[in-house]
Amino acid sequence: MNTDDPLARTELTFLLGMGFQLVLAEFVRRVADAGYPDLRPVHGMVFQVLHGSGATGTELAERLGITKQAAGQLVDDLERRGYLRRQAHPDGGRRRLVVLTDRATAHLAVAGQVLRDLEAELATGVDAVDLGALRSDLARLIRHMAGDSPPPLRPLW
Repeated sequence: MNTDDPLARTELTFLLGMGFQLVLAEFVRRVADAGYPDLRPVHGMVFQVLHGSGATGTELAERLGITKQAAGQLVDDLERRGYLRRQAHPDGGRRRLVVLTDRATAHLAVAGQVLRDLEAELATGVDAVDLGALRSDLARLIRHMAGDSPPPLRPLW
């Protein structure tokens, strides 16, 4: 370890946070440049939760770790912008299912490609960071701390 480098002496929590912030900021910039300047990371998390068969507002709130009111506000906003729609729940009753529109599905495809491109660039960047080893090390750290059930990534930032 190079002790002349202040980052080498920085606490792990701060290094993880700085790395996350830098990668996330570049991801958001590229997704905006690809035609989605109106979306933020929390919207992508909503899309991930709803991808597939959708969810009720209550289920969305539980999976994101936010209040039902906050989930409702997100759904209302994204529905107005054409990314989500509410439909009758297959089990009937008053419950409504929130599902992705084609616009949201297209965003997920673009965002996935942006992430793959960004990771590839990072892997070939300065000193060719071994992202495979980094990913394995982080996965081991998470399993050590959380066991077999790692917590979901939640929009706490």
